[in-house]
Amino acid sequence: MLVPLLQACAQNSKITGSNANTVITGAERMQVYLPLLKNKSVGVFANQTSMVGNTHLVDTLLKNGIKVVKIFGPEHGFRGTANAGEEVNNDIDKKTGIPVISLYGDHKKTTKHDLEDIDVLLFDIQDVGVRYYTYISSLQYFLEAALENHKPLMILDRPNPNGFYVDGPVLDPGFKSFIGMQPVPVVYGMTIGEYALMLAGESWLSDEANRINAYNITTTPTADTPFHVTVIKCKNYDHNTKYVLPVSPSPNLKQMQAIYLYPSTCFFEGTVLSEGRGTDQPFQVFGHPSLPENLYAFTPKPNEGSKSSKCFYQQCYGWRISGSNEEVLKKLDGKIQLGYLLEAYRLFPGKDSFFLKNNFFNKLAGNDILMKQVKQGLSEAEIRKSWEPGITAFKAIREKYLLY
Repeated sequence: MLVPLLQACAQNSKITGSNANTVITGAERMQVYLPLLKNKSVGVFANQTSMVGNTHLVDTLLKNGIKVVKIFGPEHGFRGTANAGEEVNNDIDKKTGIPVISLYGDHKKTTKHDLEDIDVLLFDIQDVGVRYYTYISSLQYFLEAALENHKPLMILDRPNPNGFYVDGPVLDPGFKSFIGMQPVPVVYGMTIGEYALMLAGESWLSDEANRINAYNITTTPTADTPFHVTVIKCKNYDHNTKYVLPVSPSPNLKQMQAIYLYPSTCFFEGTVLSEGRGTDQPFQVFGHPSLPENLYAFTPKPNEGSKSSKCFYQQCYGWRISGSNEEVLKKLDGKIQLGYLLEAYRLFPGKDSFFLKNNFFNKLAGNDILMKQVKQGLSEAEIRKSWEPGITAFKAIREKYLLY
């Protein structure tokens, strides 16, 4: 049932360069997918991470004679400069003159009108492998729209920088939101192409997309045989690879250390603590003015990545997680570290005001259990044990869709 639903395009490509182990992204395998785009009007879902070497995918396509008629952009915009949650309007890309449609805010899913002048869709976004990072939600809506409107979709796969482990509570469907749409753990250990396979294979799409997907997806995309959805695989990548991103995926994930820490420290977004926005190390620095003054001191202020956030211009006390990539990975030990959250709660003087009243923390956690466990004073080991059944069940599902 798996491969016929969404075919993973696995043609061999010649490895070039002196380092035979260098990861080759789906976007870089142009000899595989360019022939499928000739004489087509193409729509591209992309952002600043959509690079082919040192050149943006859109520019690369244009230089190769591909007709790109429309660009779609996710949270943070096509050029990746918008703040988290900031409204991004439709625009014209200044460099190419191509219309840009924002798929964020009130317009998360492409419409029939958006797609009427397009023959083929491309999706090329660097994900970070964390459930509450919104690019996988954008992928789902884009996949649904492609199927519902009978538009072929090509997913140019990229490595998952957190793809070497699976951890965290599995989302309860009752807490579904744009920062968590499916019953997967916080860290799900899949590339964006593998995740698309799972969405289709588990019938987690809209009713209409599931109906079309079940009967009309072809298995072998070639220039002569039309495809509905295909994944262009990476080369020289597996789930043990510690892939270092060449481009920052969003304004507040500026360093690899922050990307590694993000599954652990993003929980602070659901609390009154600063998660480091407005500093030079967001998600590596976190704290609050009410915490003990003998802790690490910092003062968040507006900057290019954070025009507004918590605790601006207030001296905060908390923690700074520093070190090389390898040192941070060693500290994390292949799992989400709840100790940061539990210690912050233990030291915070006003327990009733620690969590934001809008229950955003529960959206991040994907349930209301984790907040209760923190309030009850459960240990990290006790909380982690409660995750085990869900993680075990998810890993059995995940195994069916792995490409690497």
